[in-house]
Amino acid sequence: MELAAPGIKKEYCRVAINDEGNLTIAIENKQEHKQEDKHHHYLRREFSYSNYEQSYTLPDDVVKDQISAKVEDGILTVTMPKTEPKQKVTKAIEVS
Repeated sequence: MELAAPGIKKEYCRVAINDEGNLTIAIENKQEHKQEDKHHHYLRREFSYSNYEQSYTLPDDVVKDQISAKVEDGILTVTMPKTEPKQKVTKAIEVS
C-alpha cells in the first residue's frame, strides 16, 4: 500500500495495529514559517497543521507481525506480507 504525502517526514507518521487487528495509519504535519526584520520592526509567522488518520481492515492471510513501513520521497509505503496459500490436494478416485 502506498500513500502520497508530499514533504512528509518519517517523524510525522504512525503505523500501528489496533486491538481489533486493524491497520491504523496516522500522519500529522506541522510547519512554521517565521520571517523577522528588526530594521523595519516587523515579525511575520505562518503556521500550517494537517492531520490524516484512517483504519484499514486487514485480510486474514496477512502476517501481522511482519508488517513494515517506510517513507521515501514523500511516499509512505506499507508492506504487508501474506501467508503462503495452502495447495489444494486433489485425490484421484478410481472408477470401477
